[in-house]
Amino acid sequence: MSKFTRVLGIDPGSRATGFGLIRTDGRTIEVLSCGVISPPSDASFHERIGVIAEEFEILIRRLAPDVTVVERIFLGKNADSAFKLGHARGVILAGAVRSGCRLFEYSARKVKKGITGSGAASKDQVQMILGTTLGLKLNVQADASDALALAVYHARLIEVEVGLLRQLAREKEANR
Repeated sequence: MSKFTRVLGIDPGSRATGFGLIRTDGRTIEVLSCGVISPPSDASFHERIGVIAEEFEILIRRLAPDVTVVERIFLGKNADSAFKLGHARGVILAGAVRSGCRLFEYSARKVKKGITGSGAASKDQVQMILGTTLGLKLNVQADASDALALAVYHARLIEVEVGLLRQLAREKEANR
């Protein structure tokens, strides 16, 4: 029987935090859940961060991932936006660590390249490839799609690792 790994992708943001949960055995990928944590738009920044922390804690207990994958921060043109994103990431990272699941971080560019072959791919291109890869029509918000892309990218790394371990086992057996 195959051991499945539950991978939770998180695309953090102070206005919307996307999440996507998949299950993989190193060969297949199944989408279990996806969505967006959306604090009230009229809430203050501090209130939004509090809502994200609280909702993420509930989410991670409900979804019970083995691994959480979070998008790395990038510094765009607006430093204030980067700082706000850093706060949202902080509550996500702290919640993931408190839950006891393993934590990984990847840049958006690396994930896009791993999913589409181009680090400069658009969100629509990533979503289209994900839909094809996962065999379903993704009609989800961009933040949830980005979170699923993080989870799928990590699952592909697991596939490579599993494949290498299988190859090593075959070589070891052949050398006996």
